[in-house]
Amino acid sequence: MSWPLVKLSDCCEITMGQAPVGSSYNEKGEGYALIAGAGDFGELTPKPKKHTTAASKLSKKEDLILCIRATIGDLNWSNEEYCLGRGVAGLRPKAILDKNYLWYFIKANKEQLASKGTGSTFKQVSRVIISDWEIPLPPLDEQKRIAAILDKADAIHRKRQQAIKLADDFLRSVFLDMFGDPVTNPKNWDVGHFSEISTLNPKAEKYDDEFLVSFVPMPSVSTKSHMLDASDIRAYSDVKKGFTAFKENDVLFAKITPCMENGKAAIATQLENGIGFGSTEFHVFRPQNMDYAPFIYSLVHLPLFRKIAANNFSGAVGHKRVPKDFLSSFKLILPPEHLVIKFQTIFETVNENKSKFESNVENGEQLFNSLSQKAFAGKL
Repeated sequence: MSWPLVKLSDCCEITMGQAPVGSSYNEKGEGYALIAGAGDFGELTPKPKKHTTAASKLSKKEDLILCIRATIGDLNWSNEEYCLGRGVAGLRPKAILDKNYLWYFIKANKEQLASKGTGSTFKQVSRVIISDWEIPLPPLDEQKRIAAILDKADAIHRKRQQAIKLADDFLRSVFLDMFGDPVTNPKNWDVGHFSEISTLNPKAEKYDDEFLVSFVPMPSVSTKSHMLDASDIRAYSDVKKGFTAFKENDVLFAKITPCMENGKAAIATQLENGIGFGSTEFHVFRPQNMDYAPFIYSLVHLPLFRKIAANNFSGAVGHKRVPKDFLSSFKLILPPEHLVIKFQTIFETVNENKSKFESNVENGEQLFNSLSQKAFAGKL
């Protein structure tokens, strides 16, 4: 069954965000909460960091808030009136368009919208692009039926994602329970430096030009997991200059803003021939004892550690980095080795189960995408 294609502007009111006067910004909660871009998005509803007393473009409750630059296509629900900054647009469906149907259409076609973005520093979509974007428009009852089916599939997908988040939260809780706050050191552990348990930014070794290695750019490192994507295989000759080298079981720590604050860090595993090359924006910890990798990763991934690291940034705005000197001089807790090994065992056990959850999530995502494609093609 085919349905008519309708321009989004014909079935939806579109409000393009506008940056308020800089002097109106505040963190005291005065005025309207400001949604400037995807950085102010929560999982479903916004989590704004600033307010403004000079709001001009406002969303209404139950509007969709669409990110229109950088991470084009990200979505949130407006659960109150927000000031819309220039990185977002507000979408308010007219009577002929179900808001949940629109939500799932955008989620399913996010890449299509992103491909229309223009700009050199970062991609952005204009009002014209959004207005002219065509959406298949079945009768309203059919829209609601499709949205209800996708709601159920999405709910299952979210539960699986939540299981992964709970595993991460559990490991963070275990770390703090076993070792305490690494800054205040309530358990009175010995204190030293990273150099006592690892080598920071070890020198790269040389290989034959045909030697195969894994290539790991910044996007291949997660903000939420110790895993990285090592599937990009390249010859050593292609990566030996201009990239950071690391080995199996090294800990990678993003040093540049905002990747560092967002939690990009990983334990390098499943590398081709045990060797990897990647972004120059990684600091590398090479544990002297492999059992220490989960301890180092968990420490540098703590929000508290990253907050302290951010306070020690160097460099110009937009290109601030954690300097090597900060990591070299950081006062590190040195708990007994048997506790570190015990934590490593717990870490591996939890992550074995987490891998099963992730496999289920991947399968669930494939199912959801398949259902979405059929839904908007009139085959569901």
